[in-house]
Parts: sequence; C-alpha cells; structure tokens
Amino acid sequence: MKDLENLSGIKAHTIRIWEKRYEIFTPDRNENNVRSYTSEELQKLLNIAFLNRFGYKISKIAQLNESQLVQLVQQTYSQKTSATLALSEFKLAMFNFDTELFHKAYNQLKEVKTFDAIFFDVFIPLLDEIGLLWQTATLKPVHEHFISSLVKQKLFFEMENLYLKVKDVKEDRLFVLFLPLNEIHELGLLFLQYQLLKRDYRVVFLGESVPVEDLQFMVDIHPNLVFVSYFTVQPSASEIDNYLSQFSDLVLKETSHELWVLGQQTQYISKLNAGIQQFMSIQELLHQV
Repeated sequence: MKDLENLSGIKAHTIRIWEKRYEIFTPDRNENNVRSYTSEELQKLLNIAFLNRFGYKISKIAQLNESQLVQLVQQTYSQKTSATLALSEFKLAMFNFDTELFHKAYNQLKEVKTFDAIFFDVFIPLLDEIGLLWQTATLKPVHEHFISSLVKQKLFFEMENLYLKVKDVKEDRLFVLFLPLNEIHELGLLFLQYQLLKRDYRVVFLGESVPVEDLQFMVDIHPNLVFVSYFTVQPSASEIDNYLSQFSDLVLKETSHELWVLGQQTQYISKLNAGIQQFMSIQELLHQV
C-alpha cells in the first residue's frame, strides 16, 4: 500500500476508501493482513490517478471496465497532459523493467514535444521523483540504473545527430565537463553536453569520478576553459568548501579558467573562490552561455 502511495501520489487512506467504496482493487493479503498488489493493479491506479488529476470523479471512473478506462486515458491525452501521463508510464516501465513500454511512451511524447521539452518537463521530474522513491525504499538502485540507462540512450542518439550536422564551432571557450570523485550521477552533465553542442561549443566530456589532480593536465589545452561539474551527492556537505578551495589552488590559480557548479550539494557552499560560479538549475546555467 505504501509503495502504491509513493508511486501514484494518491494517499494510502484514499486508496483504501476507493477499494472499500468502489471495489477498484481486490488485493491479496498475507497472514498479517498486509495488502499486496499486482503490476496490473499499479497500472490501473496510475491511470485512475491521471484521470482524477484532470477532473474526472472517482465515482465515474470506477464504473469503467479496463478497456473503457484505457480508452478514456487515451482520449484525455493531449500536449497539455502528455507529460503527466508519460511520467506515470515511465515509472511503471521502471518498476517492471519494461523497455518496450519506455520506448512506446517516449515515442508518443516525441509526437507532441521536442527533446528539450521532454527532458525538462518529464525526465528531470522523473529523476527527482526517483530520488524520493529510493529514500522511501519503494525502489532499489537497480530501478534507477535501468531507467537512467534508457534516458542516456536517448541523449546519446540526440548528440550523435548533432555531431553529424555541419556547423561552425565556437572557439572562444572550451567546456570541460566532469564529476567529482565518487560522484556517478552523470545524466544532468550529459544533458548539459547536449545543450552546449547545440550551441556549437567545443566540449570535452570526462565523465564520472574525476580526481581534481587529474584536471591539472587540462589547463594548457586552451586559454579559456570552463570546467562544469554537477554535484548530486558528492562532495559531502562538510567537504564541499574544501573541495572548491583545492580546485581553485590546483586548477584555476593564475589562469583565466572558470569552474561552474550546480546540483543538490551546492546548497552547502558557504564561500565561492574567485573564478567559481554556482547555478541553481540547468536553465540558469544555459542563460550564462
């Protein structure tokens, strides 16, 4: 029941009322009277939650059979509602390790949204929600790895298309994208790479878990380097100021290079050294480019 609440956004108390009053589910119960639900029941609840969120009353929804429910969801689907429905379908695909459902939902979205809009409107909220679901033990790291790999595939496809296009590369700055030591969450950084390539900038992507010392080898490859890093879980709150000071001393000192940082951990920064900028979101950073 708690998992259903976390995945659907519908309170457990409300789900119990719907079960009792409208008999929308018939969950199994163990010897301790704990309810358990099938994947089909999760999908049904996600469809009900979608319709309810867009104004349909549960008393009316409960009268529909399975095919009518799905048909009404499809009829309600529009450019305005596509992100909400896709978010539910991506969560279901993740929960069931269903690659086909992921691609089906994604292709449906592509009919009404650009890739940028899909990433901002769906993938970022999905990844934020995954973090919360992981904290409540609704999902395991393997679920995150599964869905992240599928999102990465879409990013790589879009970037490959950019590389194939003829363009005038901007040479005034070179962006070096990396994650700090023990940081492995690279989706945000990959999306930044895609956005920078769209803007015709040269990008060196170093990926996850890069020691500061190794970045010293980059300082002479271009007169104006912009290092960009995404702090999701590392450096820790107690170490982030020391990390930035070390970066400043080893990489930025006596150069015109810069470091741009963003991500959840940046909230713990108490002091920014010269040449270091903090951004609250990907959108804010892109406005600086």
